[in-house]
Amino acid sequence: MLYAELAETYERLEATTKRLEMISILAELFKDAKPEELEKVIYLTQGKIHPDWMGEPEIGIAEKMALEAIARATGLERSDVDAMMAEEGDIGRVAERALSEKKIRSLFYKPLTVEEVYETLDAIAKESGKGSAGRKIERFIGLLANATPREARYLARTVVGTLRLGVGDMTILDALALAYTGSTESRPKLERAYNLTSDLGYIARILAEKGLEAVSQVKVVVGKPIRMMLAQRLSTPEEIVDKLEGRCAAEYKLDGERFQIHKKGDWIQIFSRRLENITHMYPDAVEMTKRHVKAEEAIIEGEAVAIDPETGELQPFQVLMHRRRKYGIEEMMEKYPIAVYLFDCLYVDGEDLTLKPYLERRRRLEEIVEETDRFKLVKALRTSDPREMERFFEEAIAEGCEGLVVKSTSDESIYRAGARSWLWVKLKRSYQSKMVEPVDLVIVGAFYGRGKRAGTYGALLAAAYDHEADMFRTVCKVGSGFTDKDLAELPEKLKEYQIEHKHPRVDALLEADVWFEPAVVIEVIGDEITLSPTHTCAFNVIREGSGLAIRFPRFTGRWRTDKGPEDATRVKEIIDMYRAQLKAITK
Repeated sequence: MLYAELAETYERLEATTKRLEMISILAELFKDAKPEELEKVIYLTQGKIHPDWMGEPEIGIAEKMALEAIARATGLERSDVDAMMAEEGDIGRVAERALSEKKIRSLFYKPLTVEEVYETLDAIAKESGKGSAGRKIERFIGLLANATPREARYLARTVVGTLRLGVGDMTILDALALAYTGSTESRPKLERAYNLTSDLGYIARILAEKGLEAVSQVKVVVGKPIRMMLAQRLSTPEEIVDKLEGRCAAEYKLDGERFQIHKKGDWIQIFSRRLENITHMYPDAVEMTKRHVKAEEAIIEGEAVAIDPETGELQPFQVLMHRRRKYGIEEMMEKYPIAVYLFDCLYVDGEDLTLKPYLERRRRLEEIVEETDRFKLVKALRTSDPREMERFFEEAIAEGCEGLVVKSTSDESIYRAGARSWLWVKLKRSYQSKMVEPVDLVIVGAFYGRGKRAGTYGALLAAAYDHEADMFRTVCKVGSGFTDKDLAELPEKLKEYQIEHKHPRVDALLEADVWFEPAVVIEVIGDEITLSPTHTCAFNVIREGSGLAIRFPRFTGRWRTDKGPEDATRVKEIIDMYRAQLKAITK
């Protein structure tokens, strides 16, 4: 496939604000791609070379390096290219414009192919050591020498990490289903396989080469993270016991970083909730796994929690975040030690346990883990008595936990990868009739500030995630809770996500002054959830012509860098919280 076809598709995607049209455009692209090149087409469309969890180096060309390459590839003065950048504010438009005006014409021009672009970008990413910056630039110049102006636009955006076409994972799955089965109705089968492997390119290639039935047979693979199962929420033990029909086990809900550990002999990989490879951040967890997991191959889930090095007491999440860094890991490991609490077992020595019920998975976890003070199973209690659950809840709070996760023990209590299921239900101390439990929302827009906030944003437009439609639906304008420092930094912090129009995956009735790609997640608290004619979260679900909104929303100060936009609070959760709130008020 010629790269020109990819660039043309990207231009069409940029021009639309309709998700269904995006699906149709992508489906055309996928049908035109050969099965052996489909993986690369998908990764490039995501703006990457490999799935994030592989931990492969990023392309690593900074904006200044890209501008240097553009100047050298076109024969323009660097000062002229810099002036273009000041005018355009978009490296892609600069590359396109520069190539339209270029003074150097290649005598050996040949059209770029997807294969060539992919392999060159991969080589750029892998350049390291002395002189690597120069070699990266030279390779990029080689691509630009054979690029058309339109191709240069997307090549430049790709190498600096700003391609951002607004294409979400679910949109790609819908497009694959449409391209290869003729309908988006087969998406659930593709989604199940994706949830087990977290690799869209891999799933696409199997679909293209072997068909839908082969996708249905995809198995868990050690080294490919499984998308994590999520919990719903309810307000009281009584509601939870009723919902789970009395067949349940309560586990401590810890205030740490959830992760998934993959073991194959002494080879250990750790993945975050966002499926990032964070192995290097937790060398202590790696060592504990080697010593205390008695299986040759295993995939287990747990939570890393910071502990007081003197008392062993649990520390809050903010303390653990000191460990999220590239350098100085050994020092931080000593300063902020962790304990690992395990709660699920998804695979052991060739056996996929994701379709086994909870009690079976817990039993297997107990069998393979040799417990120590700092590497052990999460405390659990099997009970159908709300009063006993309440006492266990209070015990969890006293020990520094957030509350409980109560899990179904029925025969149907499988591990639903990537799903937010009623098989797991959160019970946290702040669930009351008023909304005092924070939610995680995605920033999709902003409004300019006035008075003291002139020159920055006065409020942010925040949205919940609608998984079924792969859309972000607005739920509030957040203007409170920001420090002066937060406010001053907002425009710069959000600059790289700014776009010219409302994103195709954003559903909003309000007209923001500035729109953003859905990327940044923040924690928000409010007084209560109310009906609203101006917000689109759950629009027409509770009442015709109204959605749900958070009243008096406030930023808690917590930037949820551990969560991607699709990990944000879902629309269904907001609906459940609203209904629970009504129930509590009417009791």
